[in-house]
Amino acid sequence: MEKKKIVIALGGNALGKGMAQQQEAVARTARIIVDLAQQGHSLVITHGNGPQVGMIQDAMESLTVVHKNYEQTPLPTCVAMSQGYIGIDLQNAIKYELLSRSIDGKVSTILSQVEVDRDDPAFKNPTKPIGRFLTKEEALENEANGIRCIEDAGRGYRVVVASPMPKRIRELETIRTLLRAGHIVITCGGGGIPVVSDENGKLIGASAVIDKDNASSLLAEKLGADYLVILTAVEKVAINYGKENQEWLTDLTVEQAKEYIAQKQFAAGSMLPKVEAAIRFAQSGKGRKTLITLLDKAAEGIAGKTGTVIYADGR
Repeated sequence: MEKKKIVIALGGNALGKGMAQQQEAVARTARIIVDLAQQGHSLVITHGNGPQVGMIQDAMESLTVVHKNYEQTPLPTCVAMSQGYIGIDLQNAIKYELLSRSIDGKVSTILSQVEVDRDDPAFKNPTKPIGRFLTKEEALENEANGIRCIEDAGRGYRVVVASPMPKRIRELETIRTLLRAGHIVITCGGGGIPVVSDENGKLIGASAVIDKDNASSLLAEKLGADYLVILTAVEKVAINYGKENQEWLTDLTVEQAKEYIAQKQFAAGSMLPKVEAAIRFAQSGKGRKTLITLLDKAAEGIAGKTGTVIYADGR
């Protein structure tokens, strides 16, 4: 098999929920990652952080209730915390799996800042719910303090923040150097720590959530990867999903994918952002492909045996 440079974007099912589940999940995930490493591929791993960053936010908020002298922890700091503890669990699981196969492999976790445009329209229309559910009274109090809240699925109110597009991965050269040195690199967790740059070039944390697949697409593009692998809860992308005429897709050109998006074939909260991220990478350079599939099917998908591959015409 031809050796490839691959960015793998892990979905939530690869991490579990809570500490105990995460330990079990990353051990299984590590086996699949090391299978690919043994084939000679250069690997960069990204991951989500939804449950984990929510847990951290809740804990930090509870701290301010118990100890009034503590200030609320900013969202970018919570994202950094989640990158650290998810990253070290993944790193240790991968190292242990390498050791169990008598492979002297190197694994590194890089806490990554992802720069966004301070004028991104998303900041004027925050839509990404975060944190715990609030009562109506708590939501109104937040609104009075300039913190936007929405009702979420009839279960209560939640704070919403912007989800701007990633523009620059500030630790890119560090990631590239480690990859060249043969490391499996874990980075851009949760889409990266969101930052903006001020007039003097200083990085400032932004109250935002960057989509993990968008950040992974940008990372793969800038690293010159051959493959972006987006792992999700289904083996293949489908049109007419859940209907009698549902159709699983294997090969999908960028133009076909755009046409299905225009037909609103993909759900906004689940498959749509993955397909959009897949398109951006696939059309960013000659020969680049995005694979969308299950974690357990990653190796088969890269070998062309399953999953949905999105590519530019003339691949």
